[in-house]
Amino acid sequence: MPKNRTTDDLIHPRMRGAMTRAQRIEAWRAWCEQHLVLPFSRAWLVRWCRHRSRHQGLEQRGLPRHAVEDVMGPEALTLWINPRELVRDVNFGRDKRKRPSSNAFIWDGDWDLRRGAFRFGSRSRLMRDLIEHGDDLTVTERYQQLKALLEAGKPWASPRDGLLMDSEEQILGYLRCYRGYLQDMAANGFRQGITKDEMGVAVTRDGRLLKINRGLHRLAMAQQVGVPRVPVVIKAVHREFWDKVTAGAEGDEALRRLQAALQECRPESEPGPLDPKTYPVMGVDEGWPDLRGLEDANSGS
Repeated sequence: MPKNRTTDDLIHPRMRGAMTRAQRIEAWRAWCEQHLVLPFSRAWLVRWCRHRSRHQGLEQRGLPRHAVEDVMGPEALTLWINPRELVRDVNFGRDKRKRPSSNAFIWDGDWDLRRGAFRFGSRSRLMRDLIEHGDDLTVTERYQQLKALLEAGKPWASPRDGLLMDSEEQILGYLRCYRGYLQDMAANGFRQGITKDEMGVAVTRDGRLLKINRGLHRLAMAQQVGVPRVPVVIKAVHREFWDKVTAGAEGDEALRRLQAALQECRPESEPGPLDPKTYPVMGVDEGWPDLRGLEDANSGS
């Protein structure tokens, strides 16, 4: 497989129209966010920073996330961590009514007490399979899933990426592409900025980091190949953590105290009291694949 092959090479002719529509919708939303929502929310946040007592309602509603990111800047909300330590993620469950708003920076509720085990999730299993079974990708769990959908007449599709798994060759090409990404990361390390999907995290009431639904594939790759450090971006903090670290400070001072406290946050490793299931306990250095499975650039192609 060519080293530079990407999912763009797998765009299906039947999916180009759907992909174009999805991209236009995404671009329109991004434009509205940048030119309509962000200026308005930033103006309110600046007022809150200067006169917090007059705009306490904004803080009670969670502060507008995009405006907080804009005012604080990317460096203040970015932490570099060992990806193999980020083993717990937020498990919101199926009741979407209980999910905090993705537009808010401060999250209320017990979302941080219900955690998943990222190492046992589908992305991690996929990357491990691709490393261990590069000589025969047809035995991987993901291949079997996609083939079953194909045989049932319901081939898996991704309109956003223009993908349609309507043949076994398409499925194999898709898996080879991700295997190529793994080989590239194993050889060249983690390269920041090659994708717009940041690896987002949320801060619990105890000041610990939980993975959220952003950059999941890249994190799984980094864990499996043993990249020493990756950047994660804080997208939300628990209300109790916010109240504790700001300690009654107002506006700009509250954000400065928050920024200082965030530098001490580390990944959560323990299960939560509301976890939906029990997962095996594994140490940071346990159970990772043998990377010799990635050494042959031609295997699995």
